Amino acid sequence: MAIVDKIKLLQGEMGEWRHDIHAHPETAFEEQRTSALVAKKLESFGLRVHKGLGRTGVVGTLAAGSGKRAVGLRADMDALHIHEKNAFDHRSQHEGKMHACGHDGHTTMLLGAAKYLAETKNFDGTVHFIFQPAEENEGGGREMVEQGLFDKFPCESVYGMHNWPGMPVGQFGLRPGPMMASFDIFEIELTGRGSHAALPHTGIDPVVAASALVQTLQTITSRNVDPIESAVVTVTQVHAGDTWNVIPDAAVLRGTTRAFKPEVQDLIERRLREICAGIAATYGAQVKIRYERRYPPTVNAARQTEICASVLERMVGPENVLRVPPVMGSEDFAFMLQAKPGCYVFVGNGPGEGGCMLHNPHYDFNDEVLPIGASYWANLVEHILAKHA
Repeated sequence: MAIVDKIKLLQGEMGEWRHDIHAHPETAFEEQRTSALVAKKLESFGLRVHKGLGRTGVVGTLAAGSGKRAVGLRADMDALHIHEKNAFDHRSQHEGKMHACGHDGHTTMLLGAAKYLAETKNFDGTVHFIFQPAEENEGGGREMVEQGLFDKFPCESVYGMHNWPGMPVGQFGLRPGPMMASFDIFEIELTGRGSHAALPHTGIDPVVAASALVQTLQTITSRNVDPIESAVVTVTQVHAGDTWNVIPDAAVLRGTTRAFKPEVQDLIERRLREICAGIAATYGAQVKIRYERRYPPTVNAARQTEICASVLERMVGPENVLRVPPVMGSEDFAFMLQAKPGCYVFVGNGPGEGGCMLHNPHYDFNDEVLPIGASYWANLVEHILAKHA
């Protein structure tokens, strides 16, 4: 495996950075300590640093030669609201918060690449190192784009990476087109008329209506979406009532929907609203719907995907560069890919045994991956912004 020698020598140092970040997790838009650490490291490497984009975001800029081309490399910094159950020394020191998705590793790999590229400058052009807050649920990527990320830091293309438990260390996964799904959420409030549970005929039961609604919403994917397309409609919360002998006034359902195409997103939302109206009318209830489009699908550009695949094949061998199927999870890197062409890849994090899966309280990023991911970033920059180009 062609790990860059200079980056391999940084593995111990990168491990220390990663453990420090892991021990001090910060959730969406609260990444004050993390962003300060990132900014301080980038400044020590000699990069020009901009702070505060997307509230707690950091962008480091490195130029070499006289080339006018520029690329963006992105890592996410935020943690999750999870109680960590690990016992190692670098476990979370913030109760109820944890780096359970590997953003500590993503941040560290990009810092390692920045240090290497600042020392070698074996490229011709400009690299913008984008450290993004609030990937988990809150759309920090959208905020950075809306606040002028690519106006302030023009890029011809932008690239992202995420660790993937269950994929062997040394392997990468990518594909052109949809890589990850959209992320939409809904809240449905059904209002009936409360009554004594022994006298249901005197009320309008929102629990019965909610039960019918949970079942009927599943027909969107089974009977409305083309079978060759992919879609998910999942009710994740049901809230109604407080005691045994009272039919409540209201029931609330919450959940999420996923798709790979905007037109499928449109279909899901339209049918959800129609079904809610029909069920409410059937049971004599009133309905109120909140439907939010959180993240669009993460869609890789064909040309940039092939560039990344070529770099990776030379680095780890063609047999270790997998053309993976799309994943129904979501990523707000999608907003950056809407603004600029680019590619999002998975890097193998090794076995997911012992709970070492994403969003699990026993998860920990695999430090063996640090020099591999950093080497990918370095090789990608040196290929796209090659001096002889």
